[in-house]
Amino acid sequence: MEPEPVIKSGEVEVMDGSDIMELVENDKVFSNFVDHKFRDLDRDCDGHLSVKELQPAVADIGAALGLPAQGTSADSDHIYAEVLSEFTHGKDRKVSKTEFKKVLSDFLIGMAAGLKRDPIVILRIDGEDLLEFIDSPGFEPEMTSIFSELEIPNGSLTDYINKAFEKLTVDKGMPPVLDSWVTSNIIAPALESYGVGQDQAVSQETFLVEFKRVAENVAQRLKDQPVIVAHSENTFDGAGIRRLLSNKFELEKILDTTVKSMPKDPHGRISKNCVRLVLDQLASSAGLPPFGAVYQMDEVINESCKMFDVDNGKVVKEDEFKKIVTEILGSIMLQLEGNPISVSTNSVVHEPLTSSSTLLQPPSSSM
Repeated sequence: MEPEPVIKSGEVEVMDGSDIMELVENDKVFSNFVDHKFRDLDRDCDGHLSVKELQPAVADIGAALGLPAQGTSADSDHIYAEVLSEFTHGKDRKVSKTEFKKVLSDFLIGMAAGLKRDPIVILRIDGEDLLEFIDSPGFEPEMTSIFSELEIPNGSLTDYINKAFEKLTVDKGMPPVLDSWVTSNIIAPALESYGVGQDQAVSQETFLVEFKRVAENVAQRLKDQPVIVAHSENTFDGAGIRRLLSNKFELEKILDTTVKSMPKDPHGRISKNCVRLVLDQLASSAGLPPFGAVYQMDEVINESCKMFDVDNGKVVKEDEFKKIVTEILGSIMLQLEGNPISVSTNSVVHEPLTSSSTLLQPPSSSM
């Protein structure tokens, strides 16, 4: 499926959560939005949503959060389970429209807060920036530097050109080359059109000449078939955790709410196995990504959890459980302050943005 342009040439669109907040804060519009979604989900028209009827909503919320499909990852599946639990309170029960509206509102507000903190920029890659780079004085020095870094044993000229394209980013006008659509519809045809041979000898001079020819063809193909890219840059430096830990009232309030939903034994004790679950629920308040979204952050969280042996299954009193969670947050904060994690992502949008999650697409009559 071809990427579908959603913005005009030369423009960018910033998704900062303001549209979501505008929807939630307009009570009349949001109520109409909820009515529409509730009717779509309520297949038996009994005025309540069963666990089965809620599944499409849970899947769409997961998609909106950037999670892989259910069943593809154990880490993300537990987040899906928690989303469902927010609606049902962990029981096999039906959900009223009022409950559905409240939980959906909470999720949307959380998403808006995340986008406000880490906006997503939608770029239209149409070949203009790539041509500008090709014609610039910096083209040859940069491509020479890239060529010198490439180590491809017995690599062909085609291999070198492909790898060089992978080194170019959106700031040079290149969409993510590892995307299969970009490879099949932009890069491969450009290589074929110039007949770059698999057995052609590789030298720096040959590379520069042939790469420029292929890049010019790529730019023309991007002009004919622009690619929409979602670009985001996030730095996790522990500042969000520090803010949360410094506000004792807010921290205690959030911990109370989160811990209350955790399963307890007859004596009111909680298994330390639930610590990761609580940390994931606290993520947005602490300026952290959902578990499974950034592997570097997962490693930091796992390291902190190991320090407190949270996987030993031991049950502890609620106060001790909260203390463990707080101390782990402090450990994560110190690690991030010492070694901040910066993540830049570029993803090709293969469909209109508004249809990536049907749950979050308002009915046309209400907007």
